[in-house]
Amino acid sequence: MNSHFLRTFSLLGITSAIVGFSGFSAQAQEAQSVAVRQNISNKAADLQNSSQTSIFAQQAPLPTQQQDPLTPAPTLTPQPTQPPTPTQEQYQPPIQTPVPAEEPVQTPAPTVQPGRATRGGPSYIGVGGNIGITGETTLSEGSFAVISKLGLTNNLSVRPAALISEDAVFLIPVTLDFPIESITQTGETQISAAPYLGAGVSISTADDSNVGFLVSGGVDVPIADRLTANAGLNVSFLDDTNIGVLLGVGYNF
Repeated sequence: MNSHFLRTFSLLGITSAIVGFSGFSAQAQEAQSVAVRQNISNKAADLQNSSQTSIFAQQAPLPTQQQDPLTPAPTLTPQPTQPPTPTQEQYQPPIQTPVPAEEPVQTPAPTVQPGRATRGGPSYIGVGGNIGITGETTLSEGSFAVISKLGLTNNLSVRPAALISEDAVFLIPVTLDFPIESITQTGETQISAAPYLGAGVSISTADDSNVGFLVSGGVDVPIADRLTANAGLNVSFLDDTNIGVLLGVGYNF
């Protein structure tokens, strides 16, 4: 009896264990099937959403700007393009051509040629007379005179003269000659004159011979191709002031 009970109990226990294990296996398979189906559903939903988004993006029109038909379209002014600023490596300074320095213009020095013609006329030598005005030497008395003009440059000349009476006085002025100017132009007669002015020395050969300062001035008047008339005033400062007027005619050379 007991053995039969034990075998029956053991059989029930084994049957219960088999049934319980079978139920547990069925539940596990059911749970795995539910998880697989859920995963498949999620992927299908994702694919559907992605497809709808792509279709919407293709079908959705791009927003366009509304244009007022009464408002003219704005005119686009092209902006001037600026050349690129050269870099330090690209920049090359312009080549400067050296300008030759101007040479200073040198004015040639006047050439001294004794006996040449000046702008006041040719050189000459001649004779004349002196009329004394005041003083105590031959310059202040009536006397015979030897006159001359020796051109040095175009502007300068020396005019040595000798006044001869009881004593002699020598006049050696250096004068500045001015150009010949016409004095009269009436009728057929035309008179021209070339003034001069200068200074020098006067030498007296009287008993109290001495040397003094001389101021001389006058005019040369051409009267022929080879003749020049001269009139001059000489003032000599010796012991006292001596003044004389010299008149003469010279032969041009």
